[in-house]
Amino acid sequence: MVFAPIILFVYNRPWHTRQTVEVLQKNDSATESELFIFADGPKTNATEEQKEKIRQVREYIHKINGFKSITICEKETNQGLANSVIAGVTEIINKFGKAIVVEDDLVTSRYFLKFMNEALDFFENDERIFSVSGYTFPSKTMKIPTNYKKDIYLSYRHGSWGWGTWIGRWNSVDWEVTDFKEFSENIELQKAFNRGGADMSGMLKAQMEGKIDSWAIRFDYSLFKQNKFNIRPVKSLVTNVGLDNSGTHTGADEKLDNILDDNFQPRIETIEPDNTILKNFRKVFDPPPRYSLKRFIGKVLKRLFS
Repeated sequence: MVFAPIILFVYNRPWHTRQTVEVLQKNDSATESELFIFADGPKTNATEEQKEKIRQVREYIHKINGFKSITICEKETNQGLANSVIAGVTEIINKFGKAIVVEDDLVTSRYFLKFMNEALDFFENDERIFSVSGYTFPSKTMKIPTNYKKDIYLSYRHGSWGWGTWIGRWNSVDWEVTDFKEFSENIELQKAFNRGGADMSGMLKAQMEGKIDSWAIRFDYSLFKQNKFNIRPVKSLVTNVGLDNSGTHTGADEKLDNILDDNFQPRIETIEPDNTILKNFRKVFDPPPRYSLKRFIGKVLKRLFS
């Protein structure tokens, strides 16, 4: 097996960065993997406290060991997460043909790298698969059917918390979303895109209107347009320790928290879409039903007179 390079994006969270690196170092495949670290620079309006945190992150990453090789790229100015990811992944994936990507707030299980490398190797020529992700929702949030016997499943939505892909898939993404006007005028197309979650069309619109800065929703749109899938394990190999309001794009959300099982090694094998899992996955992103007094009264009357 040719081990995929690991790309790590860091910024201004020294404690989180340390957690991410220390568990990666414990992965069985770490010493066989080349690590590329992209450190974003300070914003123009950064405070002295924020600049100090960036300095601490940079001091730490220069002390990292335990990988086959380590290459560090430090930016003088702030590129933003989306631009950093697109530029960094493009640079490395064009050189190596595939890549594993993590950000500075992700804690991975012992077999995360093993899973990612095996899945990238196994599914490389399976044109149905657009990407591989190590994160999945905890059982309290999304149920896997008890009669589902595989260790992995197919999803209509890419997972950006610990993921990997190949050069052909990555370079097929239209980052400019050149057909957005057509998409925004086609309700049926928007409904179809929302098969991966009721929020997806709205997120793409927000991206194109400059309200958010997301590479992932554009990646998801290309996955959708090409009618492909994302691979995930039935038990998460990743949890996010940055859901503590310390990051730019994330806040606390208990329904996303995972307790990792360091003994779980997903079996990699050919699989087909499971309709129940796809349905349960989408429900995670469904908005709560709006309270309707008329509907409530109707239910009461039905119970009384039926």
